[in-house]
Amino acid sequence: MNFEYSQKSKDVQTKLKDFIEEHIVPVEAEFHAFQQNPENLWKRWPKTEGLKQKAKETGLWNLFLPEDYGSLSPGLTNLEYAPLAEIMGKRIWICELFNCSAPDTGNMEVLAKYGSDAQKGRWLTPLMDGEIRSAFLMTEPQVASSDATNIETSIVLEGDEYVINGRKWWSSGAMDPHCKVAIVMGKTDPKAPRHQQQSMILVPMDTPGLKIIRPLSVLGFYDSPEGHAEIELKNVRVPKENLILGEGRGFEIAQGRLGPGRIHHCMRLVGMAQYALELMCQRTLEREAFGKKFYDFSSMRQEIAKAQCDIEQARLLTLSAADKMDKKGNKEAKDLIAMIKIVAPNMAMGVIDSAIQILGGKGVGPDTQLAHYYAIARMLRLADGPDEVHMYQLGKSCIKKYGNS
Repeated sequence: MNFEYSQKSKDVQTKLKDFIEEHIVPVEAEFHAFQQNPENLWKRWPKTEGLKQKAKETGLWNLFLPEDYGSLSPGLTNLEYAPLAEIMGKRIWICELFNCSAPDTGNMEVLAKYGSDAQKGRWLTPLMDGEIRSAFLMTEPQVASSDATNIETSIVLEGDEYVINGRKWWSSGAMDPHCKVAIVMGKTDPKAPRHQQQSMILVPMDTPGLKIIRPLSVLGFYDSPEGHAEIELKNVRVPKENLILGEGRGFEIAQGRLGPGRIHHCMRLVGMAQYALELMCQRTLEREAFGKKFYDFSSMRQEIAKAQCDIEQARLLTLSAADKMDKKGNKEAKDLIAMIKIVAPNMAMGVIDSAIQILGGKGVGPDTQLAHYYAIARMLRLADGPDEVHMYQLGKSCIKKYGNS
């Protein structure tokens, strides 16, 4: 691949950085103070909508969508979007301001690629306009959801409606007060071939029978206001037109959804690690111990050198995966996608841990985002498939290339 970004991507990167410096940096401390106040749990920061409107007017909107959606998207490729995800990853909370937050990004991609005209009109349009948020309900507490064929939630056709019963957890986005719709994965035919049992269906959050049991924290962080939830679905009825693409197409949709999403996650992780690297470099210039500046200690320099190497390796590997996805499609890029999903979270955890160690007490406290970013990186070793699943499939693929069986 050509590691030079396109001029289109460079232009958007410059515009994004300028917007952050002008509109976000001046209010960042205010945002974090709002978030750290327990009284504001599950409340939206009052300036969110105003900043979203400014971003939309600037053309920094729906940056992730790979196709041209007119004025609502610049039509960037995965490779062109990747550095933008890194920039936003340094301040992970800002993704929503550009309508680039998970799980909305994946849900919008699903609707754009697989949704009917009616589904797009009712849900995709307001999502792309940033008027509503959405949730994704796949993981279940009673089964090992790393193998999605285990998922037990039932989706049964009765007349003109599907009836849904089951329990979900780690339902991303479900706690947001603006969350209006969920994409639910469940079984429509338990007797079908293994990968044709699952389907995806749209469920409005105010549907009778859908009940939020509790919010879930990630290593103590609630990620308010969107958060994660445990949800009960008890005789939830929705029109049969809410089924996406058709019965038994859930795995097909999931694969189309997860490829780009993993690029987004991994480049955001690169951004978080870059944030950590910058903090530790600054700290070595500020602090002294035993009569020497931190930067004069060989151990400090070695940690920083290793962190920079690890970040650059993960960055280039992720860009390579994005490039292959653009040129060959998700299926051909599956090995690279598995590699980045293994490498990026572990890299970010290592770099963030080094930054915490160098910053000392400040690194574990509320004055930086290191503790929160560490929690996110650790969670992403599980989300979108745990390391072990990706290594199992990648190892199998590698053996097939070089073995005879």
